[in-house]
Formats: sequence, C-alpha cells, structure tokens
Amino acid sequence: MTSEASLFTDKSLEFLEQYVNNASPTGFEYSGQKLWLDYIKPYIDTYEVDAYGSVYGIINPQAKYKVVIEAHADEISWFVNYITDDGFIYLVRNGGSDHQIAPSKRVDIHTDKGMVKAVFGWPAIHTRKGNGKEQTPTTKNIFLDCGCSSKKEVEELGIEVGCVVTYEDEFMVLNDRYFVGRALDNRVGGFMIAEVARLLKEQQIKLPYGLYIVNAVQEEVGLRGAQMVAERIKPDAAIITDVTHDTFTPMIDKVEHGEVKAGKGPSLTIGPAVHNKLLRLIKDTAEKQEIPFQREAASRSTGTDTDAFAYSHMGVPSALISLPLRYMHTTVEMAHKEDVENVVKLIFHTLQRITHEHDWRYFS
Repeated sequence: MTSEASLFTDKSLEFLEQYVNNASPTGFEYSGQKLWLDYIKPYIDTYEVDAYGSVYGIINPQAKYKVVIEAHADEISWFVNYITDDGFIYLVRNGGSDHQIAPSKRVDIHTDKGMVKAVFGWPAIHTRKGNGKEQTPTTKNIFLDCGCSSKKEVEELGIEVGCVVTYEDEFMVLNDRYFVGRALDNRVGGFMIAEVARLLKEQQIKLPYGLYIVNAVQEEVGLRGAQMVAERIKPDAAIITDVTHDTFTPMIDKVEHGEVKAGKGPSLTIGPAVHNKLLRLIKDTAEKQEIPFQREAASRSTGTDTDAFAYSHMGVPSALISLPLRYMHTTVEMAHKEDVENVVKLIFHTLQRITHEHDWRYFS
C-alpha cells in the first residue's frame, strides 16, 4: 500500500467517476446510495437501509462492540420555487448552494417525466446595469431558462414547484494530480470509506468488533441522516470523514480559516466534539505509518456529521478526518489524489488499533 497504483484499482476509479457523476441531491440520494451499496457489497457481511435512505454496510454484525466510519452522501442543489408567466423559473436553495456561480451554468431538472435540460440565464454584460451600478447574482435574480415561452409550456415538460435541480458538470482528473467535479463534498468521502472496506476484505483483516460503514443522507441541511443513524446503531466510537477548505487558494484568510493545504495530507480537527483519546490514537497511527497530516481547530461545532455522532446516545467518542478541498460548493471542487489515498490509509490503519471494548474514558 505504498503507491497509488496499488491502493486504487481500475474498478475503484471507475466507481468513483460513476459515483461523482450521479446526481444525489439532499433528500433524493437514493440512486447514488444504490451505486454505493452495489460497490461495497462484496466487502461486507450485511447491510441496512433506513427510512430516509442512509445506508450502512456491516462487518461482524454479531459483535456487541460497534465502531462507525462515516461519510455523507448528499450534494447541494436547488428547488423550483416559482414559474413566471413567460416561462422563467426561480429557485430556492437545497443546502448551501452558491448563487454566485450559477449564471451560465447548465442544469438538469428532475421531474416525474424524466430529466429536463435548462440553463441559468444571465443578462449580457452590456445590459445588466441598474441605477448606474452593475448587478450581481443573488438568490432573488438568478433564474432558469428551459427554452419555453410560457408557464404552460414549462408545466407540460413535467416541471413543477418542488422539482430538484442539479448541475450537470462531471468528473475529471486535472494534471494527473487532482480529482475534480461537483459533489466531491462529500461523494469522495463515501468512496474513501468504501475503499477501507475493500482493503479490509482483500487483506483479510479480522477486526475484533463490529464495523459499520455508514453513508448518511441530508448532511447539507443539518446533519439529519447522521442523527438518525447514530440513534439506530448506537456505536461505541465513530470516525467521520468529510472535506475541509484548502486555505492556500486566493481570497481565503488563513488567520480566520487556518492553514490547510491540498497535497499535504488529511486534516485532523481539534474541538469540543472531537474525543481526545480517539484523536490521539489517529495521530499516533499517522506517525507510525508515516502518513502526513495537518491540524485545524473548531471553536464550537465542527459543522460535520461528527457533531451528530458525538452528542448522540449519551455521548459517542468521535473524531474527524478531513480531506482538503479547493472551491467547496462549486462545480469544480478539487481534491489531491495523494490526500484521498492518505485518508483511506489513515482510517484503515487506525481501525486495526482499536481493541475489543476499547475504553475511551479519560480516567477511571
């Protein structure tokens, strides 16, 4: 496991591309969840699907002691909110969608009749001055154009209030170094925990506890899927993986956001929700395995599913391993291939150091 080629197989990378390209907006994650489950089935003993679509594969389901590794499955998107008499469509956010990047983007409108193509229209630079000042995109002035001239034509296509809208941008590899695409936040997390399951199976690693590989829904609207799953599983420990900001790109203040750089390894968060003994175990593992890592601080919550697990079921020792990401919540999110590899390796090796009925108390 010292080289990228030996870690990610051709099948792995084919799955990653297919998985990123598949639309799984918050509240409508089921098609992506099916893809993910089909991929991990050879590497697990059994699985569960809850009512809202969170999925978890289980290794050693009979074990009383339970450890979770988790990512979230959903991506930000939009909802159709209002259709004008002239056939233009206004939207509301589904999650933290960035209105600034919307103009001129191509989108898919998901309807009961099938997919409808549309674009975010935007006035030409020559025309978009109001009161002498150039107008900028806001959630109130961006709109979709699907080539219709009336509300009736729009509705005849199957478009109605509540239809979900996703960007059509797809996966690519940039300079043989970066994975690029929409929804790497946090589709790449689902990929990484699936790869952990694969490596455990292929290397015949026997863990002394039950391992729950969790792909949770609805993180982007408040960690909702993780809340449900945490109460259902009642784990004894949880390792969460999500993305964090690469603060070395232009326009980001390191004083405010810390110092994290893509290509320099996973970032480990220190904060109230993060359990210090579990974090120390992860750090020690990284040092022992010579896996580079970075640090960042969370003054209150981490803003990830870590918080949902940590404060569930009378308290679950939880830690966060983050993947540095450029351009979060855009359609060109970028993650360094070596960082993806190192997150997988760090989780894989950490799991082997957790013991049966591991005591997480700080003192007794």
